[in-house]
Amino acid sequence: MKNIWLIFACIFLFACKTDQKSKEIPSDSIFQLTSTWQDQHNKSMKLSELQGKTLVVVMIYTTCKTACPILVADMKKIEKEISPSVLKDVSLVLVSIDPETDTPERLAEFAKTNGMSAPHWVFLRSDEASTQEFANVLAMKYKKISPVDFSHSNIISVFSKDGKLQMQEEGLTIDAAKVAGEVNKLVKSS
Repeated sequence: MKNIWLIFACIFLFACKTDQKSKEIPSDSIFQLTSTWQDQHNKSMKLSELQGKTLVVVMIYTTCKTACPILVADMKKIEKEISPSVLKDVSLVLVSIDPETDTPERLAEFAKTNGMSAPHWVFLRSDEASTQEFANVLAMKYKKISPVDFSHSNIISVFSKDGKLQMQEEGLTIDAAKVAGEVNKLVKSS
């Protein structure tokens, strides 16, 4: 009987140690960033709360009239190309480069207007320093060029469930099927 308890104790300790390793964050993960963000539901969160999902990320601002509507349309095309069976393991993340204008209420309105209210859509905003830090990690450049306009890169990034960058597509009218293919592959391999 003593041996059985010893075996169960070893199994328990091994399981706990394995679980701890699975929660370790790689040094090159976006989940290493400690900034605080607010989502479209006005919930404060850390990026690490997205851990465990494959992420498709783009940086936009909601008042943009040129490139951002195309980026939003590209994200919606990617959503349509992702296998419905894996969508629950994916977050489609839109990060505002204009946190002053893009309040949580504004982000929620934008999500609703654009048919992006499903749980896999995540809209985030933070302070200027955190936004710039995140943009730097993505190699995304942006600059305010007038009181209402920004010049910015057009990059859609895909991250594995542990926050490691897997691919980036740059430019307008990206290959949504290619991005979704990478997402489907990442979800199924994890």
